[in-house]
Amino acid sequence: MVAIAVVGASGQVGSRIVKELSQRGHSVTAIARQPETLPSLPNVSAVKGDITDTQAFIKTLAGHDVVVSAVKFTQVAPATLIDAVKASGAKRYLVVGGAGSLEVAPGQLLVDQPEFPAAYLPEARAGLDFLNLLREEKGLNWTFLSPSALFIAGERTGHFRLGKDTLLSNDQGSSISFEDFAVALVDEIEKPAHPGQRFTVGY
Repeated sequence: MVAIAVVGASGQVGSRIVKELSQRGHSVTAIARQPETLPSLPNVSAVKGDITDTQAFIKTLAGHDVVVSAVKFTQVAPATLIDAVKASGAKRYLVVGGAGSLEVAPGQLLVDQPEFPAAYLPEARAGLDFLNLLREEKGLNWTFLSPSALFIAGERTGHFRLGKDTLLSNDQGSSISFEDFAVALVDEIEKPAHPGQRFTVGY
């Protein structure tokens, strides 16, 4: 059993990750600004946390083997969050990434395509900046998991494909459910295959 802290545990993705971890028997600290809104699950402790209170946040993360970040990139200062994880002593850091930083062709990012929705540009750009900062990081064992273009609530099928830096798609387009994304991320926690790398998941 691995002790895992999930930051942003009340969000659409974070809540699925917490559920998947709980079902697999891991010890989970679910960190949210309003922990009282979190459902009661086996092996899960809900804790109030706010990255803006850096010292208290570091203490909350301390003692965990793994930290999972499932917060919006536009709501955090990347360096502050990364430094807090390092200061906590956690051995691994996994980040719920975005699809915008994936390539649609060699050297061509999804976020740079003319049809990319303007409403999602700030978050996508911030996610790319976060990834680039991680790529320069030498003192942290990180992994960044990008979803497919369509990232929505759905079913937990356990059937999907993994890739590296290129957007995955099929005849139905490019998609992954929150539930199957959580499966892929927890698989990576249990059997690390992408240390210091970004990878992606899709159908």
